[in-house]
Amino acid sequence: MNEGVTVQMNTDPQVVDMALGHPSPGLLPLDLMRTAAQHRFDQADPLILQYGHEQGDIGFRTELARFLERWTGGVVAPETLMVTGGVSQAIALLCSLYTKPGDEVVVEDPTYFLALRIFADFGLKVTSLPGDSEGLVPEALEEYLHTRNSAVPLRFLYTIPVFQNPTGKTLSAKRRQRLIELAEKYELLIVADEAYQLLAYEVSPPPPMACSASSKVISLGSFSKILGPGLRLGWLQAGSGHETESEHIKKLIGCGMLDSGGGLNPFTSSVVRSMFQSGSMDRHLDRLIDVYGQRMKVLSRSIWTELPETAEFVHPGGGYFMWIKLPDGVDTNTLKKTARSYKVNFIPGSRTSPRGSFQQYLRLSISYNDEVRLQLGMQRLAEALKGATENSQ
Repeated sequence: MNEGVTVQMNTDPQVVDMALGHPSPGLLPLDLMRTAAQHRFDQADPLILQYGHEQGDIGFRTELARFLERWTGGVVAPETLMVTGGVSQAIALLCSLYTKPGDEVVVEDPTYFLALRIFADFGLKVTSLPGDSEGLVPEALEEYLHTRNSAVPLRFLYTIPVFQNPTGKTLSAKRRQRLIELAEKYELLIVADEAYQLLAYEVSPPPPMACSASSKVISLGSFSKILGPGLRLGWLQAGSGHETESEHIKKLIGCGMLDSGGGLNPFTSSVVRSMFQSGSMDRHLDRLIDVYGQRMKVLSRSIWTELPETAEFVHPGGGYFMWIKLPDGVDTNTLKKTARSYKVNFIPGSRTSPRGSFQQYLRLSISYNDEVRLQLGMQRLAEALKGATENSQ
C-alpha cells in the first residue's frame, strides 16, 4: 500500500455497497481545500492555531450565515450560529447538557439508526411515533403529549425534517409550524437534524426549522455531506435570526468542555471560511447537486426496471437515500444475508426502527456509487431478491 494513503474504512471493491452514507472519494474537494488552506495561511494569522472562541469565529459564522441565507431562503444571523464538530457531536453535546440517564426523548419511526446509538450511550429512553407518506404526523405527537402520564422527564423531540434518513421525506411548512406550536404549548425542545438541507435536486425544501421565531427549536447542519466527513465540522442554529444570543447558545458555549478546550475546530473553520470568500463553496455545491441529482434519477429508473411491480418507493428529490418497500413476505434482514453472495449491500428497514418495524423495507444510498455502479447494484439486488424468494418457496 502507498504509505501516503490514509484508509478510513475497509470496503470490498467487488461489492456494490449501497448502505454507505459516505461521499464518493472523487467528490471530496481536495484541490479546493488545498487552495483554501493556502489562502488562509497567506493571511499570516497565527490565531487560527489558537484556542478558538467558544461559539466559533465571528468571521466564519458571518460567512456561514450569508451562505445559508442564499441556499435555504431563511433569515440567519451569525449570533444564532455555533460551530460544532458535526451533527453527531452536536447531538451528543445536547444530550450531555439537556438530559440525564433515564430521561426520555421522542423520535419518528423510522429514524437515523446511529442517532439511536448516541441516545443509548446517554442512557435515554426512546419513544417512537409514527409517520405517514409526508413524514412525522403532528397529531401523533399531540396525542402522545396530551395523554402522557409519566414522571420521567421528556427532554426533546429528535426529528429529521428534510430529505429524511432513511425515507427521504420532507416535512411541509404546515406540519413544521404545527410541531413548533406543540413544542411551545408543551415546553418541548425540537432538535432538527438537517444534514441534507442543502442537497435539494428538484424542489427547494422549507428553510431550516430554527429560522422560525421559536426558542424551542435547534437546527443541526453539517459539512460532512457537502465537503467531507473528515473535516468534522458543522453548525448549530438556535433562534430565529434575531441579533441576540439565544439561551441555548449561552448554555452550550458555557459548558465545561468548551471552557476547557475552547471553540470547536477553529483551524478547519478558518479554511472553510476561505472557501466561502472565494466562491468555491457555492461552485462545489452546484456540482454536488448536479451529480447526486443524476444519480437519484438513475436509481429511480433502475428500481422501476429491476424490481417487481409490487415494490413501492417515492422519489425524494434530494438527500442521499431511497426508501423501498418490497413485496409482501420479504424480510430484508434475511434478504441482506442472501445479498452477500450477490455482492450487493443495503440497510434493512428494521435497523432504522426503535421498535424493529419495517422488516419489509430497505434503504439505499446514492452517495458513494456512481451511476454505472448504482445500476449494477440494482441488477444484483433484483437477482438476490429473486433468489431469496425462490429459496423460501
